Amino acid sequence: MKFVFVTLFPEQIQAAAGHSMLKRGLDAGLIEMECVNPRDFSMDRHHSVDDAPFGGGVGMVLKPEPVVEAIRAAKAKAPGAPVIAMSPGGVTFRQELAETWAREETGLIFVCGHYEGFDERIYHWVDRKVSIGDFVLTGGELPALMIMDAVSRFVPGVLGKLASAEEDSFSSGLLEYPQYTRPVVFEGMEVPEVLRNGNHKLIALWRRKQALKATLLLRPDMLPAEPDKQDAKLLKEIREELEAD
Repeated sequence: MKFVFVTLFPEQIQAAAGHSMLKRGLDAGLIEMECVNPRDFSMDRHHSVDDAPFGGGVGMVLKPEPVVEAIRAAKAKAPGAPVIAMSPGGVTFRQELAETWAREETGLIFVCGHYEGFDERIYHWVDRKVSIGDFVLTGGELPALMIMDAVSRFVPGVLGKLASAEEDSFSSGLLEYPQYTRPVVFEGMEVPEVLRNGNHKLIALWRRKQALKATLLLRPDMLPAEPDKQDAKLLKEIREELEAD
């Protein structure tokens, strides 16, 4: 899986990818990463990439010429890869999109903006605008890195076990169930007995119930409109327990 970043700050991308899971994936050749800097395609001796907006206003706008040439260079490095512009006005990135993009054999190209954004005409060379939430950052590098991280988790071998990614929050449509490890008792708090009895059927049922409970309490909008028979029974139990408390 190849990730190409069109960015004015390649050092930010390289620094973030030099640690933890992303570094392991890169070192193992499971994922690849390259950066293309629009400044390399600037048309003046000052390597400027921005200019004042037509119509007036504060801030500066990224010029189309160097950005488009950088996108073309990125497409040459990852032929056929979708071009994704990081933009607060884009569709919201979600877990199912991470899983879908992990199957993109051609890779992904991220276009990272700065200042007051891009000249609108660059979007002619973009396949999709994507946002990570309803807020504005100083640049697109951090959101693009977050997406790279989320997508890489589904590339076989990056996590070691793909099941680790498949069992994460949102992959099942629910928030994740609580996790425990040794010691059994920590400062008076004990690991639930069900997780220690070796009965995998009961463990799976407990985990499902806990995932439903967490989702009901924190993200009720994620609950299925028409839960299956087992989930409906578990939700009924959860609501009765919460009312009793």
